[in-house]
Amino acid sequence: MGHKARTDSNFNLNDLPGTGGRMDILCRCVNSALFLSHDLRRDVVIYLVLLGEPGSSKIVKFDGESVRYLNPDERSSGSLIKKALEKSAGSYWKQSTLGVWIRTGGLEDILRELMDGAENKRMFYLSEDGIDIREIDKKPLLDDVVFVLGDHLGMTPEEESVIKDAGSKIINIGPVSLHADHCIILVNNELDRNIKRDA
Repeated sequence: MGHKARTDSNFNLNDLPGTGGRMDILCRCVNSALFLSHDLRRDVVIYLVLLGEPGSSKIVKFDGESVRYLNPDERSSGSLIKKALEKSAGSYWKQSTLGVWIRTGGLEDILRELMDGAENKRMFYLSEDGIDIREIDKKPLLDDVVFVLGDHLGMTPEEESVIKDAGSKIINIGPVSLHADHCIILVNNELDRNIKRDA
């Protein structure tokens, strides 16, 4: 969730925090979700919900299986987000560059799209007052799983209600508050450990 992230392409890649409405946070999340040491996580898709000025909310999707032209720095992911925002977005996905897509919509729209009709899919909301990820049943982590997390502002009560209504389980990843991109790295590490144990 990017509560202040711009919904148009009018931001400077050299000043993502100031001109992009903390777009730097979302760029770091993209990199943390997708990059390995010498490869990409091909089975990961990350959705960025942009809620800032000046227009209606938009969703940008990075698909690890098909994304190209992405390097492990904020400017690179920021450039791909900027190119996506240059497209005229509607209610259906439109590809801007290989593996990067955009559409209009907000949190409720993307959760509905991800969860409707997906019987085996599980959703986890990362929150400091949730159950420790190491204390939950690990089997759902081996299935098709969705993780929802906020930016530096957290989630509003209304957003938390939408997440709860979508069937999420509330978990945390440790005893201290962390940046969103660090949370993603730790979640990926838990998934890696569980997949390896189950193999």
